[in-house]
Parts: sequence; C-alpha cells; structure tokens
Amino acid sequence: MRMNRQLIPALMATTLAVPASAHSPFTADGQATVATWSGVIVLLALWFMFLVGARTCALPLRRTWSFHLGCLLCALAAFGPLDHWAEHSAAAHMVQHMLFMVVIAPLWVWGQPMPALVAVGGKPLLAVWQPFLFIARRPMWSAYLHAAVIWGWHTPVLYNLALLDPWWHAVEHACFLITAVLFWWSLLHNSRRETPVALVALLFTLVHTGVLGALLTFSTQPFYSQVQTLEDQQLAGLLMWVMGGLPYFGAAGWVGYQWLRRMR
Repeated sequence: MRMNRQLIPALMATTLAVPASAHSPFTADGQATVATWSGVIVLLALWFMFLVGARTCALPLRRTWSFHLGCLLCALAAFGPLDHWAEHSAAAHMVQHMLFMVVIAPLWVWGQPMPALVAVGGKPLLAVWQPFLFIARRPMWSAYLHAAVIWGWHTPVLYNLALLDPWWHAVEHACFLITAVLFWWSLLHNSRRETPVALVALLFTLVHTGVLGALLTFSTQPFYSQVQTLEDQQLAGLLMWVMGGLPYFGAAGWVGYQWLRRMR
C-alpha cells in the first residue's frame, strides 16, 4: 500500500513537470484554468476512491495496477504535453483519442474497479451506475453509442469547437472515456449468451473506425480549420485506421478464446 500512496503525488509531480505551453492546471489561464482543474479533481477523486475501496475488496494485484496505470496514462494524456500538441496537430489529437478509447478505457475495465468504488460511494454511486450498466450489458448498444460519439466529435463543427473552447474540450474527453468504458465493459465482462454479440460489436467498431480513418487518410483537403497540413490529417487517419485497429483485433482474439473455453 505504500507504493499506492505514492501514485497521486507522482501524478501531481508529472503535471508540474510539463511545459508551460501545455494544458497543465498550473499554467492554464482564463476559462481553461477552471476546466482543467475540474478534470484534475474528478480524476483524483476517482483515483482516491479506488485506493480507499481497494483496501476492503482484496482485488487481485494485476487488476489493481491495471486501474492505476489507466489513471496515470489518463493524467498524462489529458493534462500533459500531448494535450497541447493536439491543438496544433491532427495526428497528436488522434493519438490522444486512441489513448482514451483503446488503452485507458480497457485498462480501467480490466481493473474491475466497481467493487472498490461502491465500497466508498455506497448506494448513491450504485444508483448512478445502474443506467450505464444497463447499456454495458448490451454490446451492440454500447458499440452504437460509442460510434455516435466517435463520428460526432470528428465532424468539423465539433472538432473545431473542442479545440477552441476548454469546456467543450473537457466534454469531448469525457464522452470518449465514458462510452469507451461502456463498450469495453460489454466486451470484457459479457455473459456467455452475449459473447457472439460482443464479437459482432467488435467487428462493427473495427469497420466503422477504419472507414473514418480511411476518409481522413485519402482526403484531398483538410477537414478541420485547425489542421495545418493535409499530410498531418492523413497521418492521423493512418493512426486511427492501422494502429487504432490493433487493440480491437487483440480483443477479438481474447473474447473468442473465452467463448471457446466457456463452450468446453
């Protein structure tokens, strides 16, 4: 537990160490200050609740550290230099999105944090989680919701709005994280009856994200006013199309393996 207590101070030290141009809570100004600090407080509160609750739930060590790693990566992606680079580069923006959707979200889900969080939050937190759990138990519902968020925030209007307004920027990140958590929850914690549907949901997500990546890659003009070069947008498309698809292939293999094991 001593190492666990060092995680939050390490997060604060990491945030302090980022360049002044990044969206660090200590260097942001104006509305960005309030928006950034709001995000920091939410993340730290979630992390602290897990640390306290994990003491009473005796979670396996690998799952505990999976959640910790997800929190650390979330802090680096949302409040580190990458967030500043994402303002000027579509490729960096795509890396940030991919971290939220195919790295941080599955790490959180694999950590199975709900017993620890409910141990601290009690019935109010459980009541808030129930509507989300209803969606998370249905892989295709989760996939459709996640797809709507992905395509919506990659339209030029919302993409540029998120870059220009710090509050909409925070909403964008929250949308990616929440729907990605629901999607990965439906995959990694599905019932035997829902396993074939989970594989279809994975295929659907792999296809539609690949289509969006291909549109960005083969476009002959930039879609977004903040994109400085067409090549930068094409690189962003390749990252989504190729690198972003690898975790889905890995998840399909794991879900398929679990399905075969349950059938035996």
